[in-house]
Amino acid sequence: MPRIAPLLGRVFINVTIQTRTGLHIGASGTDFNIGGRDKLVIRDPLTNQPYIPGSSLRGKMRSLLEKKEQLPQNHRINKGHIHVCKTPDDFLVCPVCRVFGIPAPSSGDAWGDVITLTRLVVRDTGLSEGEAERLLAAHTDGLYTEFKTEVAIDRVTSVANPRTIERVPAGVRFGPVEMVFNVFEKEDVANLRVVLEGLQLVEDDYLGGSGSRGYGRVTFQKIRIFVRNMKNYGKKDPVAKYETLEEWDQDFEAFLQRVREALGLEG
Repeated sequence: MPRIAPLLGRVFINVTIQTRTGLHIGASGTDFNIGGRDKLVIRDPLTNQPYIPGSSLRGKMRSLLEKKEQLPQNHRINKGHIHVCKTPDDFLVCPVCRVFGIPAPSSGDAWGDVITLTRLVVRDTGLSEGEAERLLAAHTDGLYTEFKTEVAIDRVTSVANPRTIERVPAGVRFGPVEMVFNVFEKEDVANLRVVLEGLQLVEDDYLGGSGSRGYGRVTFQKIRIFVRNMKNYGKKDPVAKYETLEEWDQDFEAFLQRVREALGLEG
């Protein structure tokens, strides 16, 4: 029987997300559509403000990391495929599965004491403080959003088919989004590099839909990192702060050393 995963501590990564181009993360489409918008953004049902689901950011990070590592898309989920390590040997050397986890193996005995739980939790995040008021004062097309009309051209008949997309405008800040990295083994700390690389890949790609048409460019700013040591869990120790991912990257080895010390994993 697999052992219980020993939680050695947690690393909290707080990051502000700023939109550089319009951002569209879609809702379910079941809302009553007023004003002829074809695609609505997802909103908090209590405040009606747009937000970024943790699953959108986390999923985009994982997808891009799988491409970077050239991992096989060998596990079907609904109509899509992702990568999932099928053997303990593969899992132990896979940076993506070790950080993002895998479904519980069907043959548990073969996996022994391998901890396959996810290390990374990504929270939903709403607008940063003051952003809602700034958007209201700007009198945008919609409530906190803009409408972008696009035209799809029928390649056979050349008939134009206009559609209206709702987007969060460029220059809007979300967060800080909180990412929680669970440390189950001493070796996990080094895999914080995977989190940094995932954010770097998203920054050079896009978040949400319609990225090939210019949507969804974002930057990550004001990175603040804290640690909770299990020996004194009530205390949240600050270990690093950076204004950009580039600064974090340049300081990464020293950063890892500070995290290990804060978690009591040295010696």
